[in-house]
Amino acid sequence: MKISYSPESIDDLVRLREFIEIKNPPAAQKIALSLKKGISQLKSFLFLGVEVEQAPEPEKIRDLIIGNYIARYLIHLKRIYILRIWHHKEER
Repeated sequence: MKISYSPESIDDLVRLREFIEIKNPPAAQKIALSLKKGISQLKSFLFLGVEVEQAPEPEKIRDLIIGNYIARYLIHLKRIYILRIWHHKEER
């Protein structure tokens, strides 16, 4: 399985890192690595996340919880698409 990131998810990563980096640069680096590691687990454990019930069929959209963060992803053919990433306290 290959993992691809949507432009929105890349913007999310940049936004989250910049927000954390203002007060704690080492934490920003640590969280970025944690998110990358968590997302890479999807290559081996495709259905690791929780199914998003309101997603239209036959799409398989899931939320992967990585610490305090959520990565929403879509499974389509032989690819995993990371759609969005946010902190669990953000309104989504």
